[in-house]
Amino acid sequence: MKQDIFQAISDPTRRAILTLIAIQALTPNAMAEKFDMTRQAVSKHIKVLHECELIKPEQNGREIYYHFNAKKMQEFDRWLAQFRQNWETQFNQLDQLLTTIKKQK
Repeated sequence: MKQDIFQAISDPTRRAILTLIAIQALTPNAMAEKFDMTRQAVSKHIKVLHECELIKPEQNGREIYYHFNAKKMQEFDRWLAQFRQNWETQFNQLDQLLTTIKKQK
């Protein structure tokens, strides 16, 4: 069953895992060392991230290294872009209003 990307990134631990592997591919054991939780708990987070395709496994000998999937995150960023433009417009309008109010004082 494919996980929802929003569910995946809503968890702070999963966001931290994404941040870690965006810098460098890591094994599950290496990830577990960075958190105060069991290897099994980290594996559950890895499973969710993998199911929504935010990370990709790569077999290297006996080890599996997980890599950040920038393409999937770009899809998410494109979806957010439609809202970003709206927010920026509203913030600019607020800035103009505040500037006008300051000038009136």
